[in-house]
Amino acid sequence: MATTSRDNAKAPLILTFDIGSSSIRTLLYDRLGRLVEGSLAAREHRFHTSPPGASEADPDALLEILFACLDETLAKTTDLAGQIRGVASCVFVSNVCGVDAAGQVVLPLTTYADTRAVGEVAGLQADLDETATYQRTGCRFHPSYLPARLRWLARTEPEKFPRVARWLSLSDYLTLKLFGRPTISYSVASWSGLLNRHTLTWDEIVLAQLPLEIGQLSPLTDLDQPQQGLRPDFAARWPALRNIPWFPTIGDGVGANIGSGCASAARVALTIGTTSAMRAVIGPQVPGVPDGLWAYRVDKRRSLLGGALSEGGNLFDWLQSTVRLADLSQLDAQVAALEPDGHGLTMLPFLTGERSPGWAGQARATIHGLTLATTPLQILQAGLEAVAYRLAQVYRRLRPALQEEPEIIVSGGALRQGTAWAQIIADVLGRPLFISDIPEASSRGAALLALEMLGICPDLSQLPAFLTDRYDPQPERFERYQQAIARQQTLYEKLISN
Repeated sequence: MATTSRDNAKAPLILTFDIGSSSIRTLLYDRLGRLVEGSLAAREHRFHTSPPGASEADPDALLEILFACLDETLAKTTDLAGQIRGVASCVFVSNVCGVDAAGQVVLPLTTYADTRAVGEVAGLQADLDETATYQRTGCRFHPSYLPARLRWLARTEPEKFPRVARWLSLSDYLTLKLFGRPTISYSVASWSGLLNRHTLTWDEIVLAQLPLEIGQLSPLTDLDQPQQGLRPDFAARWPALRNIPWFPTIGDGVGANIGSGCASAARVALTIGTTSAMRAVIGPQVPGVPDGLWAYRVDKRRSLLGGALSEGGNLFDWLQSTVRLADLSQLDAQVAALEPDGHGLTMLPFLTGERSPGWAGQARATIHGLTLATTPLQILQAGLEAVAYRLAQVYRRLRPALQEEPEIIVSGGALRQGTAWAQIIADVLGRPLFISDIPEASSRGAALLALEMLGICPDLSQLPAFLTDRYDPQPERFERYQQAIARQQTLYEKLISN
């Protein structure tokens, strides 16, 4: 079982928190990696967005939500507090804020979904060898990464930018608040576009072309180097957590892989939450990053290879509200009953620009082929298929880097509301999908890595994946969808590809 009652939970316990793109959640896990029932506390939040492409958040407001969730989980589990051996966490990544010498926010947190820095990509390409940089950092020049965003902030915030003493992700801003000294894990740093993935140091060649000094970035750390000793106000607030290790925060994609049982290249994690991604954990190095993908870090011993889309559940939600679909209780069955690609539509689903595989930050969503006969349900179906087509482009690039045909394990809240989308993806990929029964894969992954660091769970690849449903592809649908993928790619090349 992926969960356990409080009475059956096996000590020691790990307290986790997951700062996601739309909610913050805190939970307890036992030594077997099982979620302790009744420990969940959750609060929703939203990024601040605007038509020019802004995606911002107030880091202090996010931390206040987090602290309230920690209060609630600890209040719910007071009888278990003495069994908590560590705190582990994951966070949405590719974010940054600027703080002054006193640690006060000067420039708000910008997120991976902020596309306003797209105009800086050409300048980076002129000043740096993008191919060499891509292979060193594992990241393309793109507004979702920090090199473009820092240049854009320097240009658009000429008064505030010089006041910034430190550039912090949300994770190291948190350690600054809790412990008085910011640190950033290799995992989170690898999502910035500033980390040399081979040397595990800040990339000096990239930094030389940016308007900041290396001392303005946080010291790098690995998962085996936790912090302890909360500052007095937090120690008084959470006495059970004051002297136990707080393990470095990891990227939420790493957590989703480990937590859903994809701790080796034998399994690929397909996650569809607010956004979507396909990833595999491989050895310490990726010799060459396949074009269109990225290579991040789990820690100094493991890499994470894959690709991510800016679309997932956010597109589903936007379509639901925009085309005003009625009777949502029957929606899944209605989509499943439709003829595959029978609507005559071709969609590019880029509501917030493109990441993998084309990295066109300037891309915008397009629906081609609308007629008076087009129904709202068909538009929704076209959107779900469009995301599946982009995931297929990622998988085609990822598969050759793996030694054998992997199992594809699916997790994420966007697929928990029905089965139609999972079947569409299986048909598009031409591969079986196995649905994970893990309710909180990202936070479970953080907990398992903490248990590994404590020597309690030495071989993560041997843990059960807790699978439920299996979706097998239908060959005739696979063939039809290959034609639709080609049609989408033709539209992409006409409208977006340079």
